[in-house]
Amino acid sequence: MSLVPSLFGGRRSNVFDPFSLDAWDPFEGFFTPSALTNASGSTARDIAAFTNARVDWKETPEAHVFKADLPGLKKEEVKVEVEDKNILQISGERSKENEEKNDKWHRVERASGKFMRRFKLPENAKMEEVKATMENGVLTVTVPKAPEKKPEVKSIDISG
Repeated sequence: MSLVPSLFGGRRSNVFDPFSLDAWDPFEGFFTPSALTNASGSTARDIAAFTNARVDWKETPEAHVFKADLPGLKKEEVKVEVEDKNILQISGERSKENEEKNDKWHRVERASGKFMRRFKLPENAKMEEVKATMENGVLTVTVPKAPEKKPEVKSIDISG
């Protein structure tokens, strides 16, 4: 997986990466925010900003490590789940701020709404030993790897 940003914007997963469940949206950024304003006044772009929480995934010799930036969320607002023995799912929701009738908003840029990210892990992942921590708005999920089985080599004496 490349650390170079994609031509299609952001640090997106490789289309050919078999472990990524992300799909490229050809219409991303195509519509103007004013064309997508819904009844509550928020735009699809605002909602999508939080819906697609950014997650880094690195593999070390010992584990797969996921780091998600979730500023302003408490650990109680985030769920880390394992599905089908090899799918890691990270989800949560940021609630909208309560609006007071006397408040006058000048700008609303922080997104609210639900997010969910799913990752298909390779067979060597020990899904029963997943650990998650949250510190300063960064969720870190560690999935240990099973030790690599080395082929048994038997030396044969040559007679003669």
